[in-house]
Formats: sequence, structure tokens, C-alpha cells
Amino acid sequence: MSDRKVGKKAASKKSAGKNTSARRKKTPSRARAPRADNNRQSAKVERVLSDEERLDEFRKSFFQSVLPDLPPIDGYHVCWLTTTNPRDSIPGRVRLGYEPVKREDIPGWDHATLKTGEYAGCIGVNEMIAFKLPMSLYEMYMREAHHNQPLREEEKLSSVMDVIQEQAAAAAKSGSRGIKFELEDGNAELGQDLDPGSFAENLGEIASEY
Repeated sequence: MSDRKVGKKAASKKSAGKNTSARRKKTPSRARAPRADNNRQSAKVERVLSDEERLDEFRKSFFQSVLPDLPPIDGYHVCWLTTTNPRDSIPGRVRLGYEPVKREDIPGWDHATLKTGEYAGCIGVNEMIAFKLPMSLYEMYMREAHHNQPLREEEKLSSVMDVIQEQAAAAAKSGSRGIKFELEDGNAELGQDLDPGSFAENLGEIASEY
């Protein structure tokens, strides 16, 4: 076979390959068409909801996330505690005197009574469990957290203010230019142990004499 015939065959194969590639490029992709159609159909389905319907969905999701108010239990403070916070765990609260609220504590709450698990027979919603704390302990804890501890911080601040005031008075007496000290309204009461009263009464709890 001559070199001229071999060259013609190679050129013919190369030309056929180019034509095949061109036909592949010109042929539209049938596999992608359904995907694009599905996307357009999904978009149409999402656009069916009106603004009023979306507002209704928003209201439903909001109310489903709100815990119901627990009814009062005589002699106790009631609250919801989460089982998912390791920094404020249920065992830690139990050591402080908290007790789980059981079905017999609040009649009519069978719909919120847990049927299985560690807290079966107790009142719960999802990861939240209802607990009660004797009012005497509640008053002690509230007084410590919202009166005694802030009072100690106020006493520290009041001591610093007294020192600054004394330095300002000494500088003024010596005739040297010192700092100007002005005590604004409300600062004079810092560090004074004023009786906060009953936290249970102030916060709407039912309290007796303890």
C-alpha cells in the first residue's frame, strides 16, 4: 500500500471524528430537560402560598414553640427546666431542692404527662420538664441572687467612691488642683441594705409566712 493511500485513510478517519463531535455538540441534552422542568414546577408550588397563608403558618410555628403557663401549686414556686443544658442540669437543680411536678400535683394535665422515659408520670413538653420549689427556698435563693449579691457589689463600689471623695476633698483643702467629684442622684443609696420585701409577693407568687 502506498503512502498516498495511507494518508487518505487517516485523513478520512480524522474528518469522520470531527463530524461525530460536531453532531454531539449540536444534539440537545435530553437528560437535563426533566431536571429543569422539575425545578420550575417546584418553584410554582412554592409560589402557591399567599401572604395570608404564610402568616398563618408563622403563627402556628410560633404558638407551637410557646410553653403553657403552669398553674400555681400552694406553697411552691413552679417553673420549666430544660434537660439539655449541662451548665444548669436537672440533677443540680434537684440538689437545690427542686422536685418534678407529677400528674397528681396539677389535675387536668394528663395531655402533658410523659408516658415513658426517666420522667414518666411527670409533666413535660419535649425537652422541658415542670418542676416545683418550696417557697421558703425560693425566697432564700431570690434574696441571695437579687439582693445580697448585688448589695455586696454596691458596697465595693461605694467604698471606692468614698476614697475618691476623700482624695478630692483633701486636694481642695490644700489648694492644689485636684479631681472634681460630683455625686449624682441615686449613688448615695449604693450599699444601703434596704428591705426588698417578699419576692414571691412582688413577682405575683402566692406566699405565706415562712
